[in-house]
Amino acid sequence: MRPAGRALRLTVFLGESDRWHHRPLSTEIVHRAHAAGLAGATVFRGTEGYGASSVVHTARLLSLSEDLPVTVVIVDAEERVRAFLPALGEVAGERLVTLEPVEVPRLGQSGPAAPEDGA
Repeated sequence: MRPAGRALRLTVFLGESDRWHHRPLSTEIVHRAHAAGLAGATVFRGTEGYGASSVVHTARLLSLSEDLPVTVVIVDAEERVRAFLPALGEVAGERLVTLEPVEVPRLGQSGPAAPEDGA
């Protein structure tokens, strides 16, 4: 179910080479989020970035990296996201995780008609 109104965005910053039991860590996080019944999760692959190691990873041809930045973004009601944190902690370890409050508007819903000009 898609949240509406106030929600919480969970972002996990990873490297493409991060693994959990021989599969991509991002895949493990998405599957755990799905099993936890969260509204949705999306994995974004970056083209360039650096983290705590200060090593720049890039997709530019001359310096092709095998460890590009990856983020997993999950948005759901605050209590559901916070309940997911222990499961995330089991696999994410010391990686950077952020929580940000967000507003999820209801778009495409029929509401009261707008007043007409001159009425």
